Amino acid sequence: MKIIRETDRLIIRHYTKDDAPHIFELLNSTGWIENIGDRGIKTHDHAVAYLVNKVIPSYANEGFGFYMCELKDKNIPIGMNGLIHRPGLDHIDIGFAFLPEYHGKGYAYESSKAILDHAKHDIGLKKLLAITTPENQKSINVLKKIGMHYVDQIMLPKIEGISNLYEMNL
Repeated sequence: MKIIRETDRLIIRHYTKDDAPHIFELLNSTGWIENIGDRGIKTHDHAVAYLVNKVIPSYANEGFGFYMCELKDKNIPIGMNGLIHRPGLDHIDIGFAFLPEYHGKGYAYESSKAILDHAKHDIGLKKLLAITTPENQKSINVLKKIGMHYVDQIMLPKIEGISNLYEMNL
């Protein structure tokens, strides 16, 4: 397991297939379903397949991906944050999701700042994008707090409905 960044409270690391219970819980949480969409992860085996076929290969194929965020002092998985090359966007996109019990505690902001540092210094990105549903005010607040600026509303392939597009130069 490769650690990408550590913050005061978090370890941000590569996912492994052993993280399937966390993925199952996160991808079936109300916030994920409402704001990101149902990924059809209905069993432990589906969660393993999601990690093995989608998440883990991106580290080798793209040089980045979505990372596990866990509490440093307790090794408790609380969410994900990371980078994705999303179809329909010209630049890499930052995205994050946390289990409901960890909302409103600053973890999305803290991990996003670490991912921005990773994107700039380890990957060499010069520009970063983000998308969110227009109704997801909590994510919009985090994106603004990390320095992203609203650009427009767009439609993307494989994403239902309109997305707000944000950008920032690194």
